[in-house]
Amino acid sequence: MLAIRKGSATKGVAMYEIDEPEPPEGWALVKVLKASICGTDVHIYQWNEWSQKRMKPPVTIGHEFVGEVLKVNKGSGRVHEGDIVSAESHVVCHVCRMCRRNMYHACENTKIIGVHMDGAFAEYIAIPEENLVKLPPSVPLEAGSVLEPFGNAVHTVQAVDVRGKRVVVTGVGPIGVMAIPVAKALGAVQIVATDLSDYRLKLASEVGADVVINVKEQDPVKVVQDLGGADVVLEMSGSEKALNQGLEMIIPGGEMAILGLPDNRVSLDLANDVVSKGITIKGITGRRLWETWDLGVSLVSSGKVDLKKVITHQFDFKDYEEAFSTMMSGNSGKVVLNISQ
Repeated sequence: MLAIRKGSATKGVAMYEIDEPEPPEGWALVKVLKASICGTDVHIYQWNEWSQKRMKPPVTIGHEFVGEVLKVNKGSGRVHEGDIVSAESHVVCHVCRMCRRNMYHACENTKIIGVHMDGAFAEYIAIPEENLVKLPPSVPLEAGSVLEPFGNAVHTVQAVDVRGKRVVVTGVGPIGVMAIPVAKALGAVQIVATDLSDYRLKLASEVGADVVINVKEQDPVKVVQDLGGADVVLEMSGSEKALNQGLEMIIPGGEMAILGLPDNRVSLDLANDVVSKGITIKGITGRRLWETWDLGVSLVSSGKVDLKKVITHQFDFKDYEEAFSTMMSGNSGKVVLNISQ
């Protein structure tokens, strides 16, 4: 079969012909139909410090996908041959203290498909059956391919109370953009999006942002405070400056959920912007298993959230270099590879 792999500890990836995987007991073999490119895949392509610390090439990359179940090797009976599925990319241990507390998303021994084990940028993938999420026919294949990162957006919004609130999303890359219709569906009354990119701000408007702010042209703190302040801030950028701006604009007693990952340590005015204002801050990792998936699939299958506009580009599998270039340009939403028919 064909697979896009990190063949060596250098920049770039390549397409290889490798053997089709054989699923061990409790695992399934899935024919990958579509897969989307994540920021993690870009880090692996660029071979940055994060990927160098975690990967041991050669590894087939990719962890966001939709596919068809071909075989289950002594599974639970929850999924069957012919089912259309997406998948949770985090393979958990079930025995660490966090798993035993039902906090699987924070498993201390998490393995990630496409990072620690062969992933989904291939014609077939072997994956634990428990990680598969069966999709109803009302979920389009394109949407199914981005449900895993969509789950990050759902988890971030779900961690705070957005009902009747003014919500500011700082950083509208693909996951930040997806957080906007989720917040709207869960009851936010006004959504403000901030970013440096006019392209992404336009996309944010198209999916439901009521106010967009290019932080190169306007002071986001002043604009939001003139609106009455932020009840909730969803920090999706990983930017120290955006994080501090979010804390400044938030009202006393407000909430912040942080999904964005800074490259380095950050400096905050904890006394004035957090403690004195009584702000609640929550860090977000992964997706809650399986509450996030249940809500995410329900939002999409019911039509409450439409992910079509978030998926801005699709490429044939063999055009993966162009797909990566598009993703790295910053002028895209989610980029999808069409792998099999």
